[in-house]
Amino acid sequence: MENPEPRILSLATAVPPQRFTQEETLQLAGYTSPAARRIFLNSDIDYRHLYIRPSDRVPHEDPDELHHRYKEGAVLLARQAAENCLAKAGMAASEIDCILVCSSTGYLCPDLATILFKEMQLSPRIQRGTLLGLGCAGALPLLQRGVDHALAYPDHRVLLIAIEICSAAYFLDDTLETVVGNAICSDGAGACLLTGTANAGPRITGFATVLDCNCQSSVGFAQRQGKLRIILSPHIRELAPPMIDRVLDELLLPRGLRRSDIRFWCLHPGGRKVIDHVQQALGLSDEDVSVSRHVLRNYGNMSSATVLFVLEEMARSGCPRSGDRGVLIALGPGFAAEAALLEW
Repeated sequence: MENPEPRILSLATAVPPQRFTQEETLQLAGYTSPAARRIFLNSDIDYRHLYIRPSDRVPHEDPDELHHRYKEGAVLLARQAAENCLAKAGMAASEIDCILVCSSTGYLCPDLATILFKEMQLSPRIQRGTLLGLGCAGALPLLQRGVDHALAYPDHRVLLIAIEICSAAYFLDDTLETVVGNAICSDGAGACLLTGTANAGPRITGFATVLDCNCQSSVGFAQRQGKLRIILSPHIRELAPPMIDRVLDELLLPRGLRRSDIRFWCLHPGGRKVIDHVQQALGLSDEDVSVSRHVLRNYGNMSSATVLFVLEEMARSGCPRSGDRGVLIALGPGFAAEAALLEW
């Protein structure tokens, strides 16, 4: 007998308490040029949450200060999202069998999953793992590794956490990609709990990945003066639609599905123009992308965690019915398009 397809039992998110308007973040970054001001204030973002304390020397922090802020913020937000997720499922931390974490905005050793073992008093027998360097697409490979574990161990409860402290991975210069990155990126964590033994929650029925190594240098981070400097090619908004077109074919066609069979479109809101180009290319309605735009407007781009914010809001406000299907889509370094298929 085949193992049942794993289901998502619960979802939760967390953001820092400090919320900034775009005007406030523009002043915080210290940009004074009219071009930078236009980028910040025409991003379709109203607010971003940043893990910045009053004592932080933004924007003059050295690499050691940034690392310390990443670690403190990542542990705090990851734990908050995880504990909220477990509370929704009525489950204790000691009942978790596996914890998997993804992040791209800092590096820790011991890894964050091991740190959370201590912080959350998880079982000493817990299995764990951390995925690094997958950028905005990270939640999808994370979800796939979680599903792989749940299929191998159907009775296990698997906790997944995507956490980014983008405000600890900033570099300041006047290039377009740096200004854009500093204008849209923010901090947040998303968590989900899945298992192969649940009778409720959306089933995860498939994944697809498309990689284009010819565009590998278009997205990611570089090292400058000991800091992470964002790489964000302006061509991404043109590259995104054909990549998403390909990954949707890889996901849907082998399963005999058409795009019209999808009710919920959980698009990672990489930025206003990315959403515009993808919506137009796929022929999606304003309603189809409304949740992605809502998350972008209220939270900005939280890298890997963002698509879980979209999924949580869509599950809450969209009132999924039995038989409804949804697609999660995110783009990331590689250049990669990732997709997952859900069914309620």
